[in-house]
Amino acid sequence: MSKTAFVKSYGCQMNVYDSTRMQELLTAQGYGLADGPENADLVVLNTCHIREKAADKVYSELGRLKDMKQARENAGHGMVVAVAGCVAQAEGAEIIKRNKSVDLVFGPQTYHRLPAMLRTHAETGRSIVETEFGFDSKFDGLGGAQSRKVLKQGVAAFLTVQEGCDKFCSFCVVPYTRGAEVSRPVAAVIEEARVLAETGVKEITLLGQNVNAYRGKDAAGDVVGLADLVTALSSVHGISRIRYTTSHPRDMSDDLIAAHAENPKLMPYLHLPVQSGSDKTLKAMNRGHSAQNYVETIAKVRLARPDIALSGDFIVGFPGETEADFEDTLTLVKTVGYASAYCFKYSERPGTPAADRKAQVLEDAKSDRLFRLQTVLAEQQTTFNAACIGRTLEVLVEKPGRMAGQMIGRSPYLQSVHFDGANCRIGDVVRCRIDGLTPNSLSATVVECVLKET
Repeated sequence: MSKTAFVKSYGCQMNVYDSTRMQELLTAQGYGLADGPENADLVVLNTCHIREKAADKVYSELGRLKDMKQARENAGHGMVVAVAGCVAQAEGAEIIKRNKSVDLVFGPQTYHRLPAMLRTHAETGRSIVETEFGFDSKFDGLGGAQSRKVLKQGVAAFLTVQEGCDKFCSFCVVPYTRGAEVSRPVAAVIEEARVLAETGVKEITLLGQNVNAYRGKDAAGDVVGLADLVTALSSVHGISRIRYTTSHPRDMSDDLIAAHAENPKLMPYLHLPVQSGSDKTLKAMNRGHSAQNYVETIAKVRLARPDIALSGDFIVGFPGETEADFEDTLTLVKTVGYASAYCFKYSERPGTPAADRKAQVLEDAKSDRLFRLQTVLAEQQTTFNAACIGRTLEVLVEKPGRMAGQMIGRSPYLQSVHFDGANCRIGDVVRCRIDGLTPNSLSATVVECVLKET
């Protein structure tokens, strides 16, 4: 009887991608994939260290797994518990000290060694900690896309093209947990996109900590940017939509902006975090740009693609942030106008420069600012969605809805759209007239199916 594995992912889309790759490694070793940890022979928690609560959730989950592991051992079964990802990279052996039930600890650059780690653990019974950086060896060790057992992911999939960060924002642990910025070669990305397309993927989202800092080598050995990579991916048969996330304002190049106007496969959606509208706060964050720089970049993007949907990230309550600084953020939000956004209260991350600053903002002030910012952003999202009513949009059909005959898909602006699609298939692109909106989606009527060879 084959062993089973359960991989749980926390945090960003890159962790989702990494978890999928780990599942592929494990299925190639003969593991089946379990729906939950209760009856799994191997449980992998692929962790995130961006915010304090994410790490707390991991330790809480490890407490539950300790009891499950003991129950399985009492019943004569084993369970290997592994902690992967950024918490593993940051805390290393400390995880095993805090929870003796953990067998493996490995960072995001070493998960390609998982089969070897499992063999060593089975042979020796020792706990293993692997947290060395090595991006190139990681993707080399995973093998090419053609040689691996690719899991079917549906019609939309993530594809990591760049990893790590050289920006060193003062609040962020990513440079310490993911390492320096490194980009995959164009050929490797194209190969993976082709294999994904063969499994039925129609839309790919290119991932990177700073994806628009992509600098990969092409077949001639020349270094090219994200705009050139998107152009190359546009020729992959079967891929009809391309997105990318997450970007940095400093790397929003003119050729990438132009691609939004010139490349029909590049969706009119841009996630471009700014974090604050206060120049004083941005400087303290070490963002390397001003609020005006950001607004000017957005203006260029909108000139190239007037209908683009903008998304952003915001941190409230950064050390030293005053009420006036926060008002500057509200002003920027009202100036830009977002279709969606993510905002968070600042949380101290050990080892980052901001964590040692004395001018920490009181929790009540953080909560109040978060509420006020979320209120404005929610109003903007509703306004953007309402402006779509009456328009006809091309929607990629992703899955059946809850009601008979209903289907759910994604608009070019990444909105969830539900409609009566009894005659539609998953993977179709359908032209839909937007009729109304709910708090989390749009309702629509199918006008025609426009699926075409891509």
